[in-house]
Amino acid sequence: MQPLPAPDRARATRPGVPAPATALGLLSVTVVLLGVNWPLMKIGLDSVEPVWFAVLRVATAGTVIGGIALLTGRLRLPPRHDWPVVASVGAGGIALNLVLVFTALQFVPAGRSSVLVWTAGLWTVPIAAVALRERMTGRRWAGLIAGIAGIVLLFEPWRFAWSEGDIVVGHGLLIASAVLQAAVIVHTRGHRWETGPTAALPWQMLLGTLLLLGVALVREGAPEIEWSMGFGAIVAYQALLATGFAAWAKQMVTLSLRATTVSLVLMAVPVVGLVSSVIILGETVSGGGIAGVVGIAFGVAVSLLAERAHLSALPPGDRPNR
Repeated sequence: MQPLPAPDRARATRPGVPAPATALGLLSVTVVLLGVNWPLMKIGLDSVEPVWFAVLRVATAGTVIGGIALLTGRLRLPPRHDWPVVASVGAGGIALNLVLVFTALQFVPAGRSSVLVWTAGLWTVPIAAVALRERMTGRRWAGLIAGIAGIVLLFEPWRFAWSEGDIVVGHGLLIASAVLQAAVIVHTRGHRWETGPTAALPWQMLLGTLLLLGVALVREGAPEIEWSMGFGAIVAYQALLATGFAAWAKQMVTLSLRATTVSLVLMAVPVVGLVSSVIILGETVSGGGIAGVVGIAFGVAVSLLAERAHLSALPPGDRPNR
């Protein structure tokens, strides 16, 4: 086994930072948890309206995350400089994103949904080019074009039921969710933190919960929830594993592994989502759909490698903390 480069040795030996092998194991568990979550979300929507489902997920997860921060003495109000990103993630990345996803899941298969939402990595490229004035290199263009071609193959417009309005709208909501997440990612990347994303997470959850609660009351009225042991287990899975544990795990692995490595491993999430949806829900995947997934995977991978090259070319003082 070759020795780690000097920066990686330093990260791996800091107190509280997992060793690279441990971090990869933790990241692999996170990939499985997030992938399996897609069919579980689809099943959960049989027992509750979509926005109330989002309320249950974020409120429960926020309670756990906020409680842990309080017990460890880390619950502090973010400085005013960080409020814009707290609002961006809480309102856009959490509240609006979950409304779009849970609404779309009523009409679109879970496996396909996981792939379309995951295209956020593609849309960060043109958004960053406009918002952060990052240059569109040949590699970035190649990744974007390959990813869009994959989306077309996944959609299979020649077989698409255009007359079924709900299905068309559902696919549009998933693409909108991906673009929204990309915009939030670019905003977060361009922000210079005074505290950090971990300290801001409880407040982002709180804001997301309050916004979702307001939307749920206006749009869906009083909650009508068909409680059962199965649905309770799904809510617990959403809050504790797919949200709370996953958020903590991502923060931990980024202390030990390169951001590009983490992003590339997370590319397996929609694959797990697709496979688990076939196993749990009996969904089918066509040859065109498989080709689309491959095209999107290639596009996102190329985009991530282009991002790594861009960050490596920056002076050390201009690189974001990752």
